[in-house]
Amino acid sequence: MAASRTEAHRRLYQIAESQQGFFTTKQAKAAGFAENIHPYHVRAGNWIREHRGIYRLALFPPTEHPDLVQWALWSRNRREEIEGVYSHHTALSLWELSDLNPAKLHMTVPSYFRRNSEIPEILILHYADLPPTDVETAQGFRFTRPLPTIIDLIKADSVSKDILKQAIRQALERGLITRRQVSAAEMSGPAKKLFDEALLRVA
Repeated sequence: MAASRTEAHRRLYQIAESQQGFFTTKQAKAAGFAENIHPYHVRAGNWIREHRGIYRLALFPPTEHPDLVQWALWSRNRREEIEGVYSHHTALSLWELSDLNPAKLHMTVPSYFRRNSEIPEILILHYADLPPTDVETAQGFRFTRPLPTIIDLIKADSVSKDILKQAIRQALERGLITRRQVSAAEMSGPAKKLFDEALLRVA
């Protein structure tokens, strides 16, 4: 019995380690923890309940973006697959492009995405079916690459042109986007004009 408990803890740690210490109810069950003992681990201080069906190992070392993992896990489907991809303002901040510092988390979910419960106040959802080539993978969450991120923000018209031009210039100077990628990208007339204006100031 002790050996099976040790094995369950080991399996759970392996799962949580790839998700910055977080795990779901179903993942804990798959690791070998019966659902009726989950409350015990919370009371004992072993696990911290962060949201419905989402926990964190109490002794896991602090990480850089724990909130991003938590809400990524919130977006999972019935097969435990994460469907949300951080985008727009949040992705721009993750790439450290421009001085934008968003108060809320912007997440793009598939067009068919639905939830019976209320959307958490911290999240702003955008609905689109993203191609895999537009997505970068981090530890426990995903976010859009620089070029589609900037194009999404231009389309949303929710950020000043100065911020967007700053992001374009910084992305180009740091090699996160290339002029060839910009030329090949599908974008609206206003977006193309904005890119052209920004690129004129980059050597």
